[in-house]
Amino acid sequence: MFLVKPVELKLLAADDWQVLEKAHHLRVSRYADPYLARRSAGRKHPVEDFLFTYYTQKPGQLRRWHPGAGYVLLGKDAAARRDWKHYRVLDDGELASLGLPPGSNAVTFDREAFLADRREAVAFAGIILRGTAARPAQFGCFGLHEWAMVYHQDRFDLRHEYLQLRLGSAGTDKVVEENRIRCTHFDAFRFYTPDAAPLNEFEPSRENQRRLEQPGCLHANMDLYKWAYKLLPALPSELVMDCFELSWRIRAMDMQASPYDLAEWGYPAIPIETPQGKAAYVEHQRAFAAEAAGLREKLAVELGVLSNPVPA
Repeated sequence: MFLVKPVELKLLAADDWQVLEKAHHLRVSRYADPYLARRSAGRKHPVEDFLFTYYTQKPGQLRRWHPGAGYVLLGKDAAARRDWKHYRVLDDGELASLGLPPGSNAVTFDREAFLADRREAVAFAGIILRGTAARPAQFGCFGLHEWAMVYHQDRFDLRHEYLQLRLGSAGTDKVVEENRIRCTHFDAFRFYTPDAAPLNEFEPSRENQRRLEQPGCLHANMDLYKWAYKLLPALPSELVMDCFELSWRIRAMDMQASPYDLAEWGYPAIPIETPQGKAAYVEHQRAFAAEAAGLREKLAVELGVLSNPVPA
């Protein structure tokens, strides 16, 4: 039998944690406010809407600040969190151990309840993060997954209401046919056209995801944001936003290397159909992989602390 190892509780006074909360709100607003304004006006953005539409974390959820496991929030405003999912109030024994009087407004992350609800998610995230980190990075895909998503688009009646193909349909198909298509990420591969799927060197699936994910993949590195927010409120919001901002920048580069003409949106093309474009893509890809490696390690450490068992 195993028990969850207790986490040492650290106090955050109201003045301290509210400064952190305000800073987080400002950080989120930079990205969320323009998206919400566009949505209200019925406008779309092919790059900057993505993290709010593809992923399930909504702006209001992202805006909520969490200190992560092991912190105790003090003050009357902290009391409002007693009704937040996976938070709890401290009992009198815990208050006394921290030198706080009975009845103090003090709340913390409810680790026991969280693990009761999310143990499988925690375990799966750990498998993906550790497995991805252990594999060699591949840098030969050149972002062709986006091209494969519109291969033979005329045959499948695929149209994007406000985007044009930079090389046209025939030119786009030619790029797909003249290059190796070697995507390892299921959530990119599943959007391939039926004619493009057999051209891929791998057959990614949900079942083999844990064996194929590798740290050079842009989408695997974007998904660090997904694994982070799925583990809220166990993780600190600052780490979640670090993953979000990396994902934001990766999305921008991914679309610059796509077949779409995004110049009028302020995103000049990275022409991966040329040797120069391929070299630029790999340079960006390597830099993102290095940054993602640090965040992946931080997430793995947080998961280890969260689920660390000790003998009963």
